[in-house]
Amino acid sequence: MKKHLGQGISRRTLLQSGAASAVVLATPAIITRPAMAEDVLYVNTWGGTFTEAEQVSLFKPFTEKTGIQVRPVAPVSMAKLKAQVQSNTYDWDVTEISMGEARQMIEENLLEKIDYSVLDKSKITPGTIYKDYSVASTSIGSGLVYRKDKFPNGGPQSWADFWDVKKFPGDRSLIDQAYTVIAFALLADGVPRDKLYPFDLDRAFKKLNEIKPHIKVWWKQGAQSEELIRSGEVVMMSMWNGRAQGLIEKGEPLQIVWNGTQVTYSQRFVPKGTPRAKLAWKYIEFASQAQPMAEFGKRMFYGPSNPDSFKYMTPQEVDKMPSAPEHLKVTFTPDDDYLAPNLAKINERWAQWIAG
Repeated sequence: MKKHLGQGISRRTLLQSGAASAVVLATPAIITRPAMAEDVLYVNTWGGTFTEAEQVSLFKPFTEKTGIQVRPVAPVSMAKLKAQVQSNTYDWDVTEISMGEARQMIEENLLEKIDYSVLDKSKITPGTIYKDYSVASTSIGSGLVYRKDKFPNGGPQSWADFWDVKKFPGDRSLIDQAYTVIAFALLADGVPRDKLYPFDLDRAFKKLNEIKPHIKVWWKQGAQSEELIRSGEVVMMSMWNGRAQGLIEKGEPLQIVWNGTQVTYSQRFVPKGTPRAKLAWKYIEFASQAQPMAEFGKRMFYGPSNPDSFKYMTPQEVDKMPSAPEHLKVTFTPDDDYLAPNLAKINERWAQWIAG
């Protein structure tokens, strides 16, 4: 099955090119109602260390180059995207999500087509533009992380181990994201990585019923996940690799388990109808360049979609990203061709299950 970064670029292509990494901290103020200023752009972001890395590597350099001020708005929400388009009232102008979710937004006619009078296509890495609606940004790993101090004799090494509450006791947390956790459940139940899609939903939810009583928190934001594991409130959890590596760099006794990690390739796009679309495409063009991408990767450990970014990174930085060559054999990428038309019904069943 073909896995997309953008139109025509595969995961294998990116992996053969190299990788990225590093870390930072902090949480920006949340903007709720933007002013209609011509020189201000509102960028939807995940908050915490993710936004701090954007501030240093993307937002500030973009403002210095263009004079356009950037205001971060957290958290990322697809429900908010729909509400903005439907009400024609915009709190943010640019966001970045997984390919599967971006494809769903395209099918629902919620995105602006790329304005090539603003965005210079010659400056964008070939193959990273998807259907003239979005541009690939970074690869992100979502996988198992545990506290080493809670398991001095060795912690869980797979999602099957995560489900084994007798061998590996303690409170757990998982992301509140249906397609991600369903894949983890199927892996825990013995489904091979190359047989995950299409989902056997009945099998997945049967397995999820086993772990549900042991999940203390279904986390929704990256900063929240950091606090849960840093404080010791949970001993293991699913977590974005950049968030986990950031805590490791600060001395937290955490271990990233690459086995069974989901690697997704996010896309930047613009909600349909925003009056600041031209500013948004200027920003996306800038954020797609090699050096800004490399600088972001050095701070968040997420891999760039621009192969030229690797020239600005050390081998040690490359090795910490989710698509490093040694991780290829044990990670998986979501099947966007399956998820795009099925995500709505998957999310509906998930919401009912979580609430039940």
